[in-house]
Amino acid sequence: MHKLIFWLVPTAALLGALTAYRSLSDPVSLQKQDAAPPQILTQPLPTSSVAQVTAVAPILLATSEPDPEIQAQLQAYLDQLSQQGFVSTNQGIWVQTHEQLLASHQGSTPLPAASLTKVATSLALLHSFGPGHRFTTEIGVTGPIEAGVVQGDLVIFGGADPFFVWEEAMAVANRLQERGIRQINGNLVIAGKFYMNFFTDPQQAGELLRQGLNAQIWPPEAETQFQSLPSGTPRPQITVQGAVVVATQTATDPQPLLRHSSQPLVELIKKMNRYSNNLMADMLAAEVGGPANVAAQVAEIIGLPAQEIQLINGSGLGVENRLSPRAATALFIHLAELLQAQDLTIADAFEVVGIDDGVLEKRLLPTPLVAKSGTLNQVSSLAGALPTQDQGILWFAIMNTGADVEGARVQQGQLLKLWVNRWQPVSALPETLTPTLALTRDSQQEWP
Repeated sequence: MHKLIFWLVPTAALLGALTAYRSLSDPVSLQKQDAAPPQILTQPLPTSSVAQVTAVAPILLATSEPDPEIQAQLQAYLDQLSQQGFVSTNQGIWVQTHEQLLASHQGSTPLPAASLTKVATSLALLHSFGPGHRFTTEIGVTGPIEAGVVQGDLVIFGGADPFFVWEEAMAVANRLQERGIRQINGNLVIAGKFYMNFFTDPQQAGELLRQGLNAQIWPPEAETQFQSLPSGTPRPQITVQGAVVVATQTATDPQPLLRHSSQPLVELIKKMNRYSNNLMADMLAAEVGGPANVAAQVAEIIGLPAQEIQLINGSGLGVENRLSPRAATALFIHLAELLQAQDLTIADAFEVVGIDDGVLEKRLLPTPLVAKSGTLNQVSSLAGALPTQDQGILWFAIMNTGADVEGARVQQGQLLKLWVNRWQPVSALPETLTPTLALTRDSQQEWP
């Protein structure tokens, strides 16, 4: 464990603060996360070293001349958008096979990316940590355990787990109860990067954890999440007699008691991307040095000029987050190659339209399709991998800026359908776009 110095922070009236985090992220995303079913891995996740992950050979973007027929289709698409009030210079498109450029418009111009920014965040994380990485939360005590009572503090040392939610708190509490613990006579001490329910403030996170440990003080949101757990899951009742305390420096040495590990990184990334969770994206981007480092790292990986990747955060909130269409496409191609080298596919990190639930499930898009969308007030973007019979996988990015976001979405779907009709739809996902994982709540708790 870690040595800690404790200092008290006044307890804020934050026990009903879940409304705040919902307003900061996509409400659909949080509703979907709440409904996530119990999960079982269908194969072990690789825990490769960073050296192994970074050994993926660079993939060059196609540099051939565009296909005249597809370029003409693209021009017709742009003309249609122009009739709807979209300015041509505010739109960008890139579509290619693995080796051949098919069509482009402003392919190297950085445009507002919205949540396509999360594709860059995903690549930086998987490149840095590997898909099997887990974020750990260490739990310890500062006094003896006597007749189920900890005569001291319960210490939580966070490891930046971005998906420590009600169910994780319940799992930790139940494991502690297996040890016979039912009461903490001291404080609940929060140290390190401990987040809960997407709150990064340690005081807020600690107050939520205190509730999560004890079913007698659960808010309605916690009760709702408990109902999604397997039948027979115990209702934990661990009371904390003291205050929630935030620790700063090291001084005392808690006795290690329990280690909680998050779901594997690739599963966290798929949750983030399926539901476009902005708070998760910003938390994860911080673990690779923040948006400037994400932009610099992925620009080097994909081999494009830095000006084509301009980021102010990891989530895409704000028109200052800009990608060129060819950069957005290259990010997807490199992610696919990186994951394939780990016996995974791009579908293990992004929504599969027609199979997964997520932000794209109600869009009028051809299926199957592996994609990520982005939306701001006057921005709609879509990028990913579209399988066809005659051309194989089409890698594409469509980036629209204009007042009619819903109209842009409709036109994006129609353009993809034109491409599918031109090269014939597939009846099933190719192996390289087929998910290999059944996403789960596969967090783990271990005794030291």
